[in-house]
Amino acid sequence: MTKPAAALSLDLDNRWSYLKTHGDPEWESFPSYFDRLLPLVLDLLDELRLKITFFVVGQDAALEKNKSALREIPARGHDIGNHSFRHEPWLSAYSPGDILREVRDAARAIADATGRTPSGFRGPGFSWSPALVEVLADEGYLYDATTLPTFLGPLGRLYYFAKSGLSGEDRKRRKDLYGNLRDGFRPLRPYLWQTPSRKRLLEIPVTTLPLLKTPFHLSYLIYIGRYSPELMDAYLRTAVRLCRFAGAGLSFLLHPLDFLGPEDAPGLSFFPGMDLPRERKLGFFRQAIATIARDFDIVDMATYARTLGARRGRLTVRETAPRPPVRRPRGGPA
Repeated sequence: MTKPAAALSLDLDNRWSYLKTHGDPEWESFPSYFDRLLPLVLDLLDELRLKITFFVVGQDAALEKNKSALREIPARGHDIGNHSFRHEPWLSAYSPGDILREVRDAARAIADATGRTPSGFRGPGFSWSPALVEVLADEGYLYDATTLPTFLGPLGRLYYFAKSGLSGEDRKRRKDLYGNLRDGFRPLRPYLWQTPSRKRLLEIPVTTLPLLKTPFHLSYLIYIGRYSPELMDAYLRTAVRLCRFAGAGLSFLLHPLDFLGPEDAPGLSFFPGMDLPRERKLGFFRQAIATIARDFDIVDMATYARTLGARRGRLTVRETAPRPPVRRPRGGPA
């Protein structure tokens, strides 16, 4: 029996981008851990015979010091996605013109650094807006992969604020960081966005646990495993089986800090799980991949999007903005 496809992707957030979101001025010098991260991850993926999508931040691609490391990603056979230029999780508050510049500037820098034009996009911090979908559709993107259908976004934001020294103005700017309660009602299954101009764009949500809508990405699994490896294993197996049983598909998300220990990323102790040694995290990753691979065929995001495109006519269509009510003339037919 043929297994359904599951998408695997890594948001290539650099050290500076975490510091920036946290409000640490050190980010302005663009400190990086790519020299440690990318050889480790690429060798591990080769060992496991996996091809995935790396969502690259345009600012990193624009810096000469990163270009050699980034070119190695497609050289090893991996797909490249656009993760915005400045990696600001308040992207949803941008004007349409600013969103367009953000998407285009990142795409140009990524293509120049890697030789690959990205076909997919993921907003930083799951930041989404109808204007973003309109821009991506106009720019000819194959898919967006930004939405995270969970009710727990506000809790993540509160945790982040508690661990930071952000000013009131900075907190206001980050007021939508990680989304809101309404995000929990978003679909798990991939679907088509339809814009007011009638353009359509494939949306591939980051998978959360069916029914409960609790997160299921590797960072969340590591957080559980930090306290109870047995609970993490049970949660992982339940999530994979529910996704297969519900036919919800599977888009599994990775982050750089899932592979790095405290010695690899100084100054990021505020991030959950950064007190765990690197080898323990790598063990959790191997365990997650082995469990997913029992029920799914793991592919990169672009390959997954193309498999969904083959049955595009069966995907649900959702409006990015509600249609205005039809006004009937007074005295006309009901």
